[in-house]
Amino acid sequence: MGALTIGFVGLGNMGWPMAANLHAAGFPLVVRDVDAGRQDGFAAAHPGAAAATAPDDFAAADIVVTMLPDGRIVADAVLGWGIGAALRPGALVIEMSSADPADTLRLGAALEARGVRVVDAPVSGGVPRAQTGELSIMVGGADEDVASAQPALRVLGDPARQFRTGRLGSGHAMKALNNVVGAATYCATAEAVVAGARFGLDPKTMIDIINASTGRSFVSANVIGANVVNGAYATGFALGLMAKDVAIAQSIIAATGADAPVLALTDERWAAALGELGAAADQSRAHQSWWADKFGEH
Repeated sequence: MGALTIGFVGLGNMGWPMAANLHAAGFPLVVRDVDAGRQDGFAAAHPGAAAATAPDDFAAADIVVTMLPDGRIVADAVLGWGIGAALRPGALVIEMSSADPADTLRLGAALEARGVRVVDAPVSGGVPRAQTGELSIMVGGADEDVASAQPALRVLGDPARQFRTGRLGSGHAMKALNNVVGAATYCATAEAVVAGARFGLDPKTMIDIINASTGRSFVSANVIGANVVNGAYATGFALGLMAKDVAIAQSIIAATGADAPVLALTDERWAAALGELGAAADQSRAHQSWWADKFGEH
């Protein structure tokens, strides 16, 4: 494994543990974050890892992993700052952010002109699975490029949870559609709990029953159950990122002409939450923008 040199761009809540797992697996590592102190801190905490100060620091990279908030920021880093221009032909970019498929296709076209290949491989599982290297990964791209990505992907995710989605951009489409299902589930669960609280039911008891019954979901157990009814609000996933993914899903739905009124309303709900609470709020707080009363008040 250690023969490949890997660049890692984006050392946020997800990126840091993902890069740490690649370092632990023995890959020579070059890291980049817009926060110079954060990338220097990573290099200091992981002996042998180098913090990039210029695009040419990626010149020896066989693979560059990007884990950034959206496709625009990926383009700024790879095309604007110049990582893509520094890579040699045959290098591979693994785009693991939650991005708009259209941005991914534009990135792929721009890098193809330089002989650099791209796969999109967004993830699901949050910070806990990023830390353990057990992320679910949705992979789009040419077969030979997906094969070249495996040394990194098998460290970052559980091979049993790696899914081949199709052509370049399909992984990002799948990620957005997965997240819009989670966002819609949050809306439905939150609405039910608020209605129950106003009726006189205890929200925690409601969630316990839902989690033992047919209404159970990842959202009921890990978002509302573990973060809302107890007031923790600490899922580690920003509301702005969820709203962005929901909007991407809505653009995919519009492009396909699918009749999806529930998901259209989900987009409206999350856009409203984003406008009132701001992008930095934890996703689990979204309900606070929809009702004056909070869970447990009736």
